Amino acid sequence: MSQHKVVLLLGSNMGDQKKNIDTALDKINEVCLILKKSKYLTSDPVEFASSNIFCNIASIISTHLSPIQLLDYVKKIEIEMGRTTDSTISKVYTDRIIDIDIVKYGELKFTSERLKIPHEKHLFEREFSKILLEDLIKNNK
Repeated sequence: MSQHKVVLLLGSNMGDQKKNIDTALDKINEVCLILKKSKYLTSDPVEFASSNIFCNIASIISTHLSPIQLLDYVKKIEIEMGRTTDSTISKVYTDRIIDIDIVKYGELKFTSERLKIPHEKHLFEREFSKILLEDLIKNNK
């Protein structure tokens, strides 16, 4: 079983946001190895209106899971933690207890109905994502 380096982005804008992120990271660490974490960053909601600001973090993990297995696993974590809507299905962004996005999976380019790797919005469009990803790279040297 080969290991893959994957970049995840986690965010929360409900309840104790840092605790939500840390809980999700603990659950991820049960199956994958967390190699590195960025700093926490707060940001305004993107692509929807809310009075709740987000707390976000980026992480590099090592996993033997395939992209779809990893997606299934992080979606399971989101549901276990109380997330009730999935924006990839509903096409509507809402407040969320936890959001876990697969940003990069090694150098893989992959597209399906449920998943697109790399996650281009996080890599090129969303300012908070670019800051977190740069922090990961900067602290990786």
